[in-house]
Amino acid sequence: MTTTLVLGGTRSGKSRHAEDLLPDDAPVRYLATARRREGDAEWDARLDAHRARRSPAWTTLETSAVAPLVAAGGGPLLVDDLATWLTGVLDDAGAWEAATVPPAVAAAVDGLVAAVRDAPGRVVLVSAETGLGVVPPTRAGRLFRDELGALNAALAAVCDEVVLLVAGLPLRLK
Repeated sequence: MTTTLVLGGTRSGKSRHAEDLLPDDAPVRYLATARRREGDAEWDARLDAHRARRSPAWTTLETSAVAPLVAAGGGPLLVDDLATWLTGVLDDAGAWEAATVPPAVAAAVDGLVAAVRDAPGRVVLVSAETGLGVVPPTRAGRLFRDELGALNAALAAVCDEVVLLVAGLPLRLK
């Protein structure tokens, strides 16, 4: 089956492009990885706007359990997005305060990459493209940039297709 990685910067159109790759009138599982933040109305509004534009035929799952759902198959799956998923992985592992990246981060990334490589069905993944020249001034920023870049590269290696969105325009990389 086809696996597609859709990359792009903030407001590049990556989510919309990924959504357009799947049928509007068929059952699709939309895996939303962003965690709700208690008391953050602006964040909730962003999440709700994403949900509102999805097809009513689609089922939204708000969870970080990406690898098991990819591995299970069961029809088309759209995962949006891996930057927020990775943030949760780094949070859960205590990576922000650790002197080195905890092994749990690599284990989660390796598990996801293996699930995508062996996916039994159609999977579309959305991820932010970072690190295009600016070096973050904080350790946390550099950690996130480095880990997301490595995740994106590992996924690109196992996906059938890779698309980069720039200013709303898709550039086919693979």
